[in-house]
Amino acid sequence: MEKEKEKEKEKSEKSICSGDIDHTETPRPWQSFHTVYTNAKAGMDGVDKEKVQRIVYDMSKGSKYFENEERKEAFMRQKIDNMRAQCAKLTPTAISQYQKVADRRILELETKRDLSRIWLHVDMDAFYAAVETLSNPSLKGKPMAVGGMSMISTANYEARRFGVRAAMPGFIARKLCPELIFVPVDFKKYTYYSDLTRKVFQKYDPNFMAASLDEAYLDITDVCKERSMTSGEIAKELRTTVFEETGLTCSAGVGSNRLLAKVCSDINKPNGQFVLPNDRMAVMTFISSLPIRKIGGIGKVTEHILRDVLGINTCEDMLQKGGLLCALFSRSTADFFLSVGLGLGQTEIPQVRSRKSISNERTFSSTEDEASFYQKLADLAEMLSVDMQKEGLSGRTLTLKLKTTTFEVRTRAVTLQNYICSSEDILKYASKLLKAELPVSLRLIGLRLSQFNADKVVAPADPTQKTLTNFLISGDASRESMVDSSSMSSIVNDHHFMNDTETGFSMGSHEACSYGGRDLLDSSHFPDLEDNNCAIGNNDGEMQKFHEPLNGENGNKVNTPERKSCQNALSELKADSSSVPFAFRSLDEENKKANLPDDDTVSSSNQGELLLWVNDYKCSLCGIELPPCFVEERQEHFDFHLAERLQKEESRCDTRMLRHRLFPEDNIASQRKRKKQRASPKDKGHIPIDLFFVKSSQNF
Repeated sequence: MEKEKEKEKEKSEKSICSGDIDHTETPRPWQSFHTVYTNAKAGMDGVDKEKVQRIVYDMSKGSKYFENEERKEAFMRQKIDNMRAQCAKLTPTAISQYQKVADRRILELETKRDLSRIWLHVDMDAFYAAVETLSNPSLKGKPMAVGGMSMISTANYEARRFGVRAAMPGFIARKLCPELIFVPVDFKKYTYYSDLTRKVFQKYDPNFMAASLDEAYLDITDVCKERSMTSGEIAKELRTTVFEETGLTCSAGVGSNRLLAKVCSDINKPNGQFVLPNDRMAVMTFISSLPIRKIGGIGKVTEHILRDVLGINTCEDMLQKGGLLCALFSRSTADFFLSVGLGLGQTEIPQVRSRKSISNERTFSSTEDEASFYQKLADLAEMLSVDMQKEGLSGRTLTLKLKTTTFEVRTRAVTLQNYICSSEDILKYASKLLKAELPVSLRLIGLRLSQFNADKVVAPADPTQKTLTNFLISGDASRESMVDSSSMSSIVNDHHFMNDTETGFSMGSHEACSYGGRDLLDSSHFPDLEDNNCAIGNNDGEMQKFHEPLNGENGNKVNTPERKSCQNALSELKADSSSVPFAFRSLDEENKKANLPDDDTVSSSNQGELLLWVNDYKCSLCGIELPPCFVEERQEHFDFHLAERLQKEESRCDTRMLRHRLFPEDNIASQRKRKKQRASPKDKGHIPIDLFFVKSSQNF
């Protein structure tokens, strides 16, 4: 008998793999139009599914949404055809081998079954709609939906009998139910009632997991033992308490793990509960006939692949077709499917993880009105800022999400040097990202902040690590004899050089001798460097040109030693800027050197390493994303890599100095070589950056 069953099983698998499925009955167009709107939800058991499908098809036909759904449907069919082709290539021997692998994995997974915990999943009934009905009792018993003509957030159970459900456009819902009442969304109200329900949950499990505003997972193992109550009694008590505290009903499911508890909470909706005993036989019986779509994590695409390629409709089928699952899917995916077939899920209390991002988004009727875009962006920036400040976080990466009228989703991100959380900063950078996409017709805008300051790994400070400023002031370690460090330190405090409010010259800890926000070493930024013409950036980032001597106290012209020093030094630098260790050249020069088109790169370089903007967007050195419109931020990033390069140069010089001390013979040879290089006319005018500042200080 067992051999006959195995033969029948192999025949079934072969027919599935070859795609030999009966397609004699031609489906009607709306029957093949599978959307999220046509899938059954709690309270929709008696709905005429074919009628809903036909109305959704007729109302959507010809729209941008319809075209987008057709594209997704074509992609899914292509994926199914590819998997069928892979399946057809499997020989009986290969399938047999994969089945052995599946059997071994099933045994391994079975050993991890944990029936010692009791999990409860609580789900508020039509939460948004119930809150609105509580606020306005006249809506009770009438079909009502929260949202508008463009999109519905949820619908009450009276509306669901007509096929109306969440994520459905309002105009389709109105067609299904002409008496449907629309109520605008009020998230402040929903958050208030959500907080009330969570206070109740906390009494039963202080570490409960909130899955959303209207649902949560509770580990009630300890509370059942402490109160000597069954899981069903605890579930009923919790539901009663929630109703007394909020006036809202909820449904509950109890199981040995979170996956089962989630499925159970949907069985007796609304205002009901279902308890699955912590018994292996009870679990296997319950899961065997369960449709795969009831499982969290199996959506429309996965359902179609499993059904159309492998003939899997129930969770029990996953165990029977385990060999094919192991053959066609990755190990992690196959293990998930096999775990579902065994009724296994997460039982341990998850570790508390810090948030990686905070986001907000809003859907609206399609429009091209740029003014409304910026207004919505301002509202989102304000909401995001409130959420960030509530969590005490600041972020570096800001992402703008856009959904066009054609349902194309675009994301544009920028990673900043500094952390931000204020609505002003968020709006400032978000507006730049949005401006680059205009003109465009949109139906959704969203903002997300990530890379929080809390994610930074705080490393102990390295006492030997110098700042860029200290490096430039102190001079290179290999040339310490040329200038005393104490005399250089005095220059820092001299207002004629550093932080001079008269000349406007300033240097921060991460700015590499920046003039007017631009790098001193980029000769392309100084086109008119003559003996009597010196340009210096003021503290506001503007350029001041001194074609004439500075004014004295009485209005007379004076020529200060500092001014002459700056003019001479810059003139020498202009003579040969290419010899500087980390020279930045103009975009045209750099693109020619790298053989790249002008519109593909923006940036800076040195002789051995280029900082380029890949696709005019991403830094080639560190991968940071900065669109072209972020001019100031790009300049800061420019200076940051300059600082890194100079620190590397310093460490190399320190290594050379150590080598000279250990091997004096090599030192003598290198000195002779240096003398020859200095005598070379080609190297005339070469001045390393640290000597440039040393020489400047001596002139002072």
